[in-house]
Amino acid sequence: MISAKMEKIMNEQINKEMYSAYFYLSMAADLREKYLDGFAHFFEHQAQEEMEHAMKFYSYINEQGGRVKLDAIEKPQATYKDVEEIFDLSLKHEKFVTKSINDIYALAAKENDFASMQMLDWFVKEQVEEEGNMDKALHMVKMAAKAPHALMMLDAQFGKRE
Repeated sequence: MISAKMEKIMNEQINKEMYSAYFYLSMAADLREKYLDGFAHFFEHQAQEEMEHAMKFYSYINEQGGRVKLDAIEKPQATYKDVEEIFDLSLKHEKFVTKSINDIYALAAKENDFASMQMLDWFVKEQVEEEGNMDKALHMVKMAAKAPHALMMLDAQFGKRE
């Protein structure tokens, strides 16, 4: 059985993951409007991943005899200056999510909730990958800013994400 504290913090994480999906869809929509379809494709996939993350928490809470309690999802920013701003905000957001996952893990450790710790191991590894990908992408976009045609090449590359 999941504790009341763990249930509450994991329900909050569902909301954060759902917000992340909105956040990335908002970026994708802005990029589509700017005809940067490859980058938009990348963020559409990112949004889908965030929904899957929310569902992992949803399923886990249910499996542990808890109650899923959904809350309102905050409206994300709608427009962005450029691709660099988008990746900069994305990296900052992934760091925020990492802290949140680490806070849940710390609670699980404090409560000797080994089942939750085991489930959260996947998220800890995932966040290392997410931060690394966003950091690398941000650096690539910054380098491309020095040669505008390079941004179009990156856009095509990001469009290949599966």
